[in-house]
Amino acid sequence: MRALRRPGPWRRAPVLTVLALLLGLLMGLHAWIPNRTGNLGSLVETLLPWFGLFVPVLLAGALWRRSASAVVALLLPVVVWLNLFGGLLGDRSHPGGDLTVVSQNVDAGNPDPAGTARDLAARGADLLALEEITPQALGTYEKALAKAYPYHAVQGTVGLWSRLPLSDTRPVYDGMNYGPLAATRPAEATLSSARAMRTTVATKQGPLAVYVAHLGSVRVTPRTGFLTAQRNRGVQALAEAVAAEKNERVMLLGDLNGSLDDRAFDGLTSELRSAQDEAGDGFGFSWPAAFPVARIDQILVRGVRPQSAQVLPSTGSDHRPVAASVSW
Repeated sequence: MRALRRPGPWRRAPVLTVLALLLGLLMGLHAWIPNRTGNLGSLVETLLPWFGLFVPVLLAGALWRRSASAVVALLLPVVVWLNLFGGLLGDRSHPGGDLTVVSQNVDAGNPDPAGTARDLAARGADLLALEEITPQALGTYEKALAKAYPYHAVQGTVGLWSRLPLSDTRPVYDGMNYGPLAATRPAEATLSSARAMRTTVATKQGPLAVYVAHLGSVRVTPRTGFLTAQRNRGVQALAEAVAAEKNERVMLLGDLNGSLDDRAFDGLTSELRSAQDEAGDGFGFSWPAAFPVARIDQILVRGVRPQSAQVLPSTGSDHRPVAASVSW
């Protein structure tokens, strides 16, 4: 009688079985999670790759409980995760490239901007985009990069240093200047705090439109949830600018303060492709520099072919630099 009452392997650990199924459904149906309350959907999508860590935890519990049902149920989250991110495992890079680029948020509180500039210049990229440049550090970057990069353009807190000539440089609306008093703000104040720009790079293969951006920060608080309003306005503005761009070759470099898995970036990713996704090695997490857990620093392209993409070693900023090589 005791043997009959004892649960078999298919009846053990029902809670673990349910949790495994819920994990698979959460990842597979993430687009259905609403954003109405605290931008929960965007928050889940930002952290989506990390939900895979629950699989080995649940598997350990299932093996400990000797639950066949829980082990089988774990096939769902495994298949879903591999469908979402399996393509990012391993090295997808190819040799060669016509143009190399590096981008980094250099950190307004960087204690050694000159050292950061030297480290970045040593990479030998054709284009170098910097974000979060302070007025106090601008002269340091200009002096340290002048020898390696004869051309540069700065708009507010973002800039592009180039080995190739630049033209048609202008600020791009970054979503920060809004509200009923936005129109009354002095033009010089708006320009000095600009966080996005566009310029044209003259390459041997023809003009390349390059955008450099540092979108608004996001926050997570217990009361209000995932705060993304300023960043989302910037994403929308960039998407509209890129959609209206007449140059067939376009590149966007910068700290976008978000993962491209977040639905807020759908308008932008419908116009541009991620160099990391196409030609990188792994997920390419870039922030925070000490132990990166998210890729919020992006290199997005249109009209060119990514050959390689990587995250570079820390340079003293709280973000790691990202790099890519592209070809025509």
